[in-house]
Amino acid sequence: MTTMKTLVIAEPRKMVWATREQPTPAVGEALIKILTAGICGTDIHAWSGNQPFFSYPRVLGHEICAEVVALGSGASGFEPGQRVALMPYISCLRCDACQGGKTNCCEQISVIGVHQDGGFCDYLSVPVSTLLAVNQVAPEAAALIEPFAISAHAVRRAAIVAGEQVLVVGAGPIGLGVAAIAAASGAEVVVADTSAFRRQHVADQLGLAALNPAEEDFYTALREQFGGRLALKVIDATGSPAAMNNAVNLMRHGGTIVYVGLHKGDLVIPDSEFHKKETTLMGSRNATREDFDRVVSLMASGALRAEMMLNHHLDFSTLAETFEPQVINNRELIKGVIHFDR
Repeated sequence: MTTMKTLVIAEPRKMVWATREQPTPAVGEALIKILTAGICGTDIHAWSGNQPFFSYPRVLGHEICAEVVALGSGASGFEPGQRVALMPYISCLRCDACQGGKTNCCEQISVIGVHQDGGFCDYLSVPVSTLLAVNQVAPEAAALIEPFAISAHAVRRAAIVAGEQVLVVGAGPIGLGVAAIAAASGAEVVVADTSAFRRQHVADQLGLAALNPAEEDFYTALREQFGGRLALKVIDATGSPAAMNNAVNLMRHGGTIVYVGLHKGDLVIPDSEFHKKETTLMGSRNATREDFDRVVSLMASGALRAEMMLNHHLDFSTLAETFEPQVINNRELIKGVIHFDR
């Protein structure tokens, strides 16, 4: 029996190493060797016990770049040695959402690394339908395709086009991706975040204006950026109920709000403002292959770069010991990537 090293989150705030049998690819699957993995807000919420779609014990890891090792019976389209990124959403393809093309919000969706064990291990066996060929993308950048795809989906939900004035609230990884992709679409983009460190990151890596929403003159500064108007479209990537409840106040009449950040509880939206402005409000969940393909294209063109969100590197061999000090307690962490063979 061939074994592999696996990191398991046994319960909130408890990560343990386990030795498991290396999987064998089933029909239609590929065995992949993990090269890099991104650390997502979902992983952080799972560690703290605040992820609403989660059960323990679980192997985390859904932002994956890997190398194909072997193919199961009936699997085609890939070859051993090929570099791939993972689209971690397994949809039923039968429910109304799937039949309508919205596989990202399948009624029975199973997300690798959330609802089933993921890539914080040496090897993983996955359906070949979840793989994306990325030989032209460096491993650390390929691990970021999934979060960038979530951002791309939010931009597509908002139907952002060139010339529109867009406010992105929250400069975490998803917000940074939204801002970068909206800007690449030709929109006029402003980012809001209370962290001075993240605002500086926006300026340095994206070249966009970044405002502090906690400042008294925030609304004045926002209007100045947009020629005296509020944003036409607001995309909230914070998951903060205060920010999400306030989004309608940042939007001009006839505008659109997209919630891509997830809050576990309820929201209380000022209905008078909501109706007065005839607000279009929508959620954005996960991504589809169309979004993944767009991200790969934007990476190839240079419009998306790993440095736009990546600012920390970790080693898989010590992750159980470093996760809390370097991830949970790191106030300057934006996006970390785990290296498996460094």
